[in-house]
Amino acid sequence: MGKSMTNKTVIVTGASSGFGLLCVIELAMKGFTVLATMRDVKKATQLLELAKEKEIEKTIHIHQLDVTSSDSIHEFKTLLSDYPSINVLVNNAGFALGGFSEELSIEEYRRQFETNFFGVIAVTQAILPFLRANGNGRIINISSISGRMGFPGLSAYVSSKHALEGYSESLRLELKPFGIDVSLIEPGSYQTNIWASVDQMDIDPDSPYLSYMERMMKEIEGGKEAHGDPIEVAKLVAKITSQQKTPDLRYPVGKGVKQTLFLKSLMPWKFIESVILKKLRQ
Repeated sequence: MGKSMTNKTVIVTGASSGFGLLCVIELAMKGFTVLATMRDVKKATQLLELAKEKEIEKTIHIHQLDVTSSDSIHEFKTLLSDYPSINVLVNNAGFALGGFSEELSIEEYRRQFETNFFGVIAVTQAILPFLRANGNGRIINISSISGRMGFPGLSAYVSSKHALEGYSESLRLELKPFGIDVSLIEPGSYQTNIWASVDQMDIDPDSPYLSYMERMMKEIEGGKEAHGDPIEVAKLVAKITSQQKTPDLRYPVGKGVKQTLFLKSLMPWKFIESVILKKLRQ
């Protein structure tokens, strides 16, 4: 697509794989200059190969950024003066920690929040002065259906995404007067590597949750074939970034996500929990 369409610059965190990688490609194809950030730049090979294949490598700039490190964020921030403007921030970096609450340590919960929640805040605070300097801009936070609904065995991840949802609501209200819009994308299950840590969970044979965990893992494994193509999320990010009209606060996306959220708004919680628990007993 026309590479001269725009001189706007977009920052994408967690760009080495999954949604982040595809977002970078879609945005570059729309004509944006994209700062593709990742904790380990050695993992940029797949992104660079795909960019070269699509002849958009000149508009993609790889930068090291660990969202959990204040030094890394500060160093990245010093590079931004090299660009005429920073217009959009896509907070995508994140991972999913699996495990039952009783058996997860507080340190594991903190590690989940450091990336999925505090990392978003830290990067956003660093970038906001650049967005305000423009008098406009957009922040797109990649949340999850887990930010709207709890699931067993995923309390750390679910909690971090619920926190992100509340933060984003408040942030949108704070930034509206400055012409900056904040949006949440809430994907359901997609074919990305975010579930790698859940798949690799060590199951303690002596755990009181053993049979529950095995049923949950079976459910996750059995549903993988129905997981959506992550390009849908990347295209949605590119659409929100490109559109002239004010974006919505929330964008639920993925098979069954809107229906699930609609039913949750209508049905009593006892009904919802009975459906989930019945499914896990099968």
